[in-house]
Amino acid sequence: MTESKAETASQPAKELLALNPKQESEFKKKLQDSKKNKSRKGHRLTPGVIYVGHLPLGLFEPQLKSYFEQFGKVLRLRLSRSKKTGGSKGYAFVEFDCDEVAKIVAETMNNYLMGERLIKCHVIPPEKVHEKLFVGSQREFKKPSHPAVARYNKKRTAEQITKMQDKLLRKESKLRKRLAAHGIDYDFPGFAAQVPPKKESSDSMNVSTCSDDTTPVCTPSVLERRKSMVVDGESDDEIIIKMPAVEKDEECSSEDEDDDSASEEPCGEGAKAE
Repeated sequence: MTESKAETASQPAKELLALNPKQESEFKKKLQDSKKNKSRKGHRLTPGVIYVGHLPLGLFEPQLKSYFEQFGKVLRLRLSRSKKTGGSKGYAFVEFDCDEVAKIVAETMNNYLMGERLIKCHVIPPEKVHEKLFVGSQREFKKPSHPAVARYNKKRTAEQITKMQDKLLRKESKLRKRLAAHGIDYDFPGFAAQVPPKKESSDSMNVSTCSDDTTPVCTPSVLERRKSMVVDGESDDEIIIKMPAVEKDEECSSEDEDDDSASEEPCGEGAKAE
């Protein structure tokens, strides 16, 4: 059953009620007797309110009103609904024109099986009925056009997210101050632990904590940048050590042979002189 279907609401009441023939006849007798007693006494009928809980899904105002009208005249009916989604909360309040009828309905419908659920029903005393219980019950219900679920799950911009974070952090700091003012020593991570830390800029990283001067940076990337920068009128203070080039193996072997031949020639001349 849904609210939009008018067929279910227009169904006769006897099809909705599934009482045994004996129970139905007894119920009708009780209603007639209670109305006769009220008319004999000449008193004015006092309305009675019942609470109906554990309602099955799909029962809304039209279906509930057509169902309970078979017991007697229904003056007002209010189905409790969720403000976020507009769905039924599973309980309602029904006001009958006669309190005796309300008592009989409560006795008959309590623990009654409907839609695989046991209906819970009892009479609410007149002194416990709030004056604003049925406020707005006569108006036709309209589903919220912009429900809270859609508001909470909507996509937000970076500016809106930062604004929300600042608001949550302010509320959390006020809560911590209130706890401290009452002498409660309680530490909790809260929203502050979930917010990522802000990244420090490169300039703030290069500033020395001991003085106002910036600390020298000697990373390889900075050194390469300095080498590429050529400024007129300024000399580079960096010291570059140039290593001699490594000679080939062939040149080394030729030099060794020349040295050996030079050392052998004086020895040969000395032998001829002798």
